[in-house]
Amino acid sequence: MSCFHERSIFNLLPCLPLNNKTDDSVSSLKKDLLKPPGSFRVLVGVTGSVAALKLPALVSELLQLPGVDVRVVTTEHAKHFYNPAEVSVNIYSDKDEWEFWTQRSDPVLHIELRRWADLLIIAPLDANTLGKIASGICDNLLTCVVRAWDIGRPLLFCPAMNTAMWQHPITAQQVSRLKEFGYVEVPCISKKLVCGDDGELLVSLFY
Repeated sequence: MSCFHERSIFNLLPCLPLNNKTDDSVSSLKKDLLKPPGSFRVLVGVTGSVAALKLPALVSELLQLPGVDVRVVTTEHAKHFYNPAEVSVNIYSDKDEWEFWTQRSDPVLHIELRRWADLLIIAPLDANTLGKIASGICDNLLTCVVRAWDIGRPLLFCPAMNTAMWQHPITAQQVSRLKEFGYVEVPCISKKLVCGDDGELLVSLFY
């Protein structure tokens, strides 16, 4: 049977390329994730549904609530649907997870975000990420935040997908699974879809 020796790994470490992260980037992260007294901190997760077009409006509405502070975690596919210049808060993505960490003393971004937030809202929650969360998969920044989430804190999820996807039997099973975790569903509403169908796509949180 073959195996590795831990010392062989340590011998290689000096030869491995490191990210060009500076102490300034870590300081910037810590500053951004401060917890001002009296604030209520909302982390918005956005995934690859066309309903992500509404992200700027959602963030704007949340910021109008007294004492609310907002940050965004985006999946890579979600970036296709909104203009980050229209979102007035910091947006974190997969590349940030790896750029902030190069050694054992560095912050782990998905844990820092989990500690910072009082509430996690996933809006929209596409079919792909719904399946991942229901199965415990954590292969990007957002799903890592969810996997590490303190279930004593509220998590709202807002499914958004084409009607044909919504009506697939596995969708109801996966939504039910999230509810078993203690997460709260914000139900779909029926609207004219981008593809021309009438059905379940946009979520009531946006309207």
